[in-house]
Amino acid sequence: MKICCIGAGYVGGPTMAMIAHKAPDIRVTVVDLNQSRIDAWNSDTLPIYEPGLDDVVKSARGRNLFFSTAVAEEINAADIIFVAVNTPTKTYGVGSGRAADLRFIESVARTIAEVATEGKIIVEKSTIPVKTASTIQKILAANSRGLEFQVLSNPEFLAEGTAIEDLQLPDRVLIGGERTPAGDKAVQTLVDIYAHWVPRERILTTNLWSSELSKLVANAFLAQRISSINSISALCEATDADVDEVANAIGHDSRIGPKFLKASVGFGGSCFQKDILNLVYLCESFGLPEVAAYWQSVVSINDWQKSRFATRIVKSLFNTVAGKRIAIWGFAFKKDTNDTRESAAIAICRDLLTEMAEVVVYDPKVPADQIRRDLLGPDSKNDRLVIVDSAESAAKDAHAIAVVTEWDEFKTIDFSEVYENMPKPAFLFDGRNLLDLEKLRTIGFTASAIGK
Repeated sequence: MKICCIGAGYVGGPTMAMIAHKAPDIRVTVVDLNQSRIDAWNSDTLPIYEPGLDDVVKSARGRNLFFSTAVAEEINAADIIFVAVNTPTKTYGVGSGRAADLRFIESVARTIAEVATEGKIIVEKSTIPVKTASTIQKILAANSRGLEFQVLSNPEFLAEGTAIEDLQLPDRVLIGGERTPAGDKAVQTLVDIYAHWVPRERILTTNLWSSELSKLVANAFLAQRISSINSISALCEATDADVDEVANAIGHDSRIGPKFLKASVGFGGSCFQKDILNLVYLCESFGLPEVAAYWQSVVSINDWQKSRFATRIVKSLFNTVAGKRIAIWGFAFKKDTNDTRESAAIAICRDLLTEMAEVVVYDPKVPADQIRRDLLGPDSKNDRLVIVDSAESAAKDAHAIAVVTEWDEFKTIDFSEVYENMPKPAFLFDGRNLLDLEKLRTIGFTASAIGK
């Protein structure tokens, strides 16, 4: 069997590497038009950072895992084609700011129809709106000279930072297909691939539309829990309650559970906000404005939490940070990844730069040019944005430290030495509730955290 995956990003690369690693009898090729990205996948420095990914890629690369720019050739040779291209939020036209931009999905469907000489199984791996399979089917039917294709939905449920663990031991693998004999056969083909290492009871099969919708709903529910506890964090600050203690208390209720109840400066990443906004747009499109408003509030609370954190810094520093040095510890949207998409740090740094602060950023995995692009765009410059190579360098002469990403290394820093090198009073704002506030206050910091 031959598999081709179109798209060598955060989803396609790790997922295909794991399939190749666990199923050495299957030839897996990841294709992308971006030559530099393919070169990186074929090098010792992979284009994404994910714990454990290097070992998985090296175990299979050159044996049954390949990375190539020969898109048409590999599509034609494959039995199964995974589609893992980007589906960003539209920035133009109808649905701008909410609807998914499906132009890359459509382009892939047209390419498959153009180059395929026999029927294929097409697997949606990208996060897409419900009913996207119909679009793919219509394009294939209209352009493929009578060939028969089966379109399956197989959404990813990976968490960046633990993606390899999630792929090795998934909570579930979800596969949706048409409820026809040909559809059932295609579903079983994909089930058999995952069954190389995933217990059969964890492989769930549904119709196409349930599978497509489940991805959006899963992310919406997870983000909802984060926004819920973050809304309570503001109430805790106003009432001297401790949000961690509240979260622990309610998390012991078996009906609620403890996961995703960690208050923070706000969620980020490529999926949560994008998928909720997509869900909002779908609800509006199907005439469900009350449902749309409910899910929109999850994003609104998240935006407010980021703004509230930046405002707290300004107010604490005597209502002005103009000309003051603010150290930002962490820029990735979470630890153990170099992904900055929708990172809370972007909004916080921009707010502080607008307030005329000198913003000094340190992140152990995010390159400096990525930080500059995220904050300033491709061409802009701002002398008040400084990027350094250590947390201690960022904190030197800083009026305040803001912990924005929960990197483990921040827990091992010599805060006594850091304190000595800061103007007094020295402020520390823990946006991840990562540090021991009492110990910091004993040293001399004016320290605060989310929901405390």
